[in-house]
Amino acid sequence: MRELAGRKLASIPVAPKREPALGHLVPLLRDPLTFLSNLPRYGPLVRIHLGTATAVVVCDPGMTRHVLRDDRSFDKGGPFYARAREIAGNGLGSCPYGDHRRQRRLIQPAFHSQRLPGYAQVMTRVATEVTGSWCDEEILDLPREMFTVSSRVLLDMIGADAHSSSARGHMLTDVSTLFAGMYRRMLLPAPLGRLPTSGNRRYLRARARLRGILAGIVTDRRPRDSDQGDLLSALLRVSDPGNEEKKFSESELVDQLLTFFVAGTETVASTLAWAMYLLDQHPDIDQKLYAETSGVLDGSAARYEHLPELELVSRVVTETLRLYPPGWLFTRVTTTDVRLGVYDIPRGTHIVYSPYLVHHDRDIYSRPEYFDPDRWDGNHKPSSESFIPFGGGARKCIGSEFALTEVTLALATIVSRWRLQGVSGQYVRPALGVSLSPRALRVRAIARRW
Repeated sequence: MRELAGRKLASIPVAPKREPALGHLVPLLRDPLTFLSNLPRYGPLVRIHLGTATAVVVCDPGMTRHVLRDDRSFDKGGPFYARAREIAGNGLGSCPYGDHRRQRRLIQPAFHSQRLPGYAQVMTRVATEVTGSWCDEEILDLPREMFTVSSRVLLDMIGADAHSSSARGHMLTDVSTLFAGMYRRMLLPAPLGRLPTSGNRRYLRARARLRGILAGIVTDRRPRDSDQGDLLSALLRVSDPGNEEKKFSESELVDQLLTFFVAGTETVASTLAWAMYLLDQHPDIDQKLYAETSGVLDGSAARYEHLPELELVSRVVTETLRLYPPGWLFTRVTTTDVRLGVYDIPRGTHIVYSPYLVHHDRDIYSRPEYFDPDRWDGNHKPSSESFIPFGGGARKCIGSEFALTEVTLALATIVSRWRLQGVSGQYVRPALGVSLSPRALRVRAIARRW
């Protein structure tokens, strides 16, 4: 069976720079975006090797759409989701096809549009508090500041604000540790992740402690599960429509909360940091954005009802997500023999797809490397076919509107009060990780005076 599968995959070209025993681990660890961006020149599908394991990278946007739409044949699996399940268990983002429909049905009310205005109040309050602590001319670690915003929003959304500051601090440290280790563990052979190295021990301790704290929060909240307007309230109140007594167990709730942390902290922080970096590189757009936010907000805090008027802010967010999609690399696994283009793909094949590749395809976007928010002006709206920062199909991120609301309100809050100027002499580049975050991005906070 394995020999037959190998013969089927043999017609797919192999990426260059393959090393004995290591495969393509070196370029994927050293400069993954350059390695990935060069693959389409070899064909719509390209084989890569992670040690002795083989994966097929989908380089064609049409084939990527097919993978996203057929979530039964291309199920959540492969190295990315194996690592995601280490953290979030069987949560909505990482569960297999057979569990997804029930979980999404139960979670959907927590992200209903009617709840967004209440969530937006928390988002604005946190963004105002964090940015209000800045001092004029202060040098900031921008990714860290944006992570503070996104993580505090999530902490408030699950009621963690009632817990000790040390517990909240542990949660933030643990989330950062898990993110830092996830990409490395995704690429390396599984046995290496079980070795008693300091990095592995730190990763496992962070996972255990974070799950323990979240389990404590769930236990405290369950006896008084009246709707407090936050995410955890909504999750505690859901039941299976086929069985009104069937609710999420404590373990399932912890899995969902961890899913929200994985999907909603580093990703939001990354988008905000890149947006501020791009605005610093394009002062003309920054000035236009300041004019819009000043006119719309008129000195008040950004609110949910302001969103329709923040048109340029929305376009900046969209273009940032196109250029630097936080989730830039994902894996799936085929559950049956399938056909992609002219290739027969056997069951059990690991598939890799990349929103980054789709978003930088020159047949879809003119000058794809150029930051141009106006490409989304007028009738040019993001297409689910070619704009996939939140995935697509039935497995599209359930919190996409939540995330867009948070990023838009936070960006409007920042731009209306501060100009963040990059410190000279630094080389800003994407950091190596599961989220495409900027590395070494320090800025000077300059209070708006005009």
